[in-house]
Amino acid sequence: MVESDEPEVLVVGAGAAGLWAAWRSASLGARTLVLEKTPRAGTKVLASGGTHCNLTTTLEVEEALALFGPRGAHFLASALWNLPPTAVRERFAEWGVPTVEAPLDKVFPASGRARDVRDAMAAAATGAGARIETRAAVATIERDGERWCAVLADGERVRAPRVILCPGGKSYPLTGTTGDGYGWCAALDLPLVEPVPALVPLTSPDAWARELTGIAMQDAVVRLATAKGRTLATRRRPLLFTHDGLSGPGPMDVSEHVARAVATGRADGLRVTLDLVPGTSREEVRERLVAAATERGRPRLSRALDLALPARLRAAVCARASIEGHDPRCAELSKAQRHELVEALVALPIRVDGTLGYDKAEVTAGGLDLRVVDPDTCAVRGRPGLFVCGELLDLQGPIGGLNFQAAFATAELAGAAAAAR
Repeated sequence: MVESDEPEVLVVGAGAAGLWAAWRSASLGARTLVLEKTPRAGTKVLASGGTHCNLTTTLEVEEALALFGPRGAHFLASALWNLPPTAVRERFAEWGVPTVEAPLDKVFPASGRARDVRDAMAAAATGAGARIETRAAVATIERDGERWCAVLADGERVRAPRVILCPGGKSYPLTGTTGDGYGWCAALDLPLVEPVPALVPLTSPDAWARELTGIAMQDAVVRLATAKGRTLATRRRPLLFTHDGLSGPGPMDVSEHVARAVATGRADGLRVTLDLVPGTSREEVRERLVAAATERGRPRLSRALDLALPARLRAAVCARASIEGHDPRCAELSKAQRHELVEALVALPIRVDGTLGYDKAEVTAGGLDLRVVDPDTCAVRGRPGLFVCGELLDLQGPIGGLNFQAAFATAELAGAAAAAR
């Protein structure tokens, strides 16, 4: 049960943003209470990064901001300059969680355990004086005179002059993130951008692509385009062929656009093209194939291009060019086959028709419209004492610790602003 003493700051949600905001608020002297509906704090943190928790990025602030797009970068600038990735690492080191760098700009706890990240945050929050109440599900958020009131599912009412909403989005609903915050915002007449799953594997109707299940590419360019060829997103990152379609950082980073197209009925004709020889132009690939056709020893495709593609993937590429086998001799290719082979290597097309949804999504795209949030404090304009941070905001970046970084940085602002009397 929640104690009767009225807190000065009420934090709703004990995830990454909630625990950080509670620590910051309490460390500045505000009586802080955290309400968490699940039996434990930080459940989604525990599941993140395959239980290893990619908690931030090695990128500099400007580089990190650029990955949130122009609108997101504009909003996040104050937060990330105030709490850059280096400061996040320093803070966790102070909390007893040293970090290590990994490929693709990632940062993990040196122990490799997400539990250490969660435990450190919870200990920091309670050590600063915050109280965390679990199994305290909030049903609604209301204005009650000069106070905000969280009405719990059992009817109990918890009041505070300032409240920070950070219940997460709808991704990984088994961890408790079931989209509750969207209903609260709607009830308060706050504008929402329609939520959709993001950083989620893609589905494809192409049987030949699904038959490549298990094949991974460590370096490829993933381009998502409409039926008319308009590019929606491009990422150079690893990918994985699956029973459903495509997964891995590259496909997952472009998945928000697929989810939005499905939600608006505009998914027909969507396709991903894969550049399997990134950094090499069509002209260069063609020239190397032509040159190999006249070389002594009659080199095969894999040698001519120094291709490390798995045989099954090479066979799929060759099939697009009406070539039998998986490693033809370059001298045996017709001009038409060579042209089609170049296109298949540089822009292998795969149809996509959806995503695996919120159950497999790492984050939710959409949420509270950033236009009603002060980027310097994360206060909601026109709602004195109300703050929003973390995934409930319409703010999302690609895989690589960017979304945790945004959660921590917005929570830092919200916690400090809410603690100010």
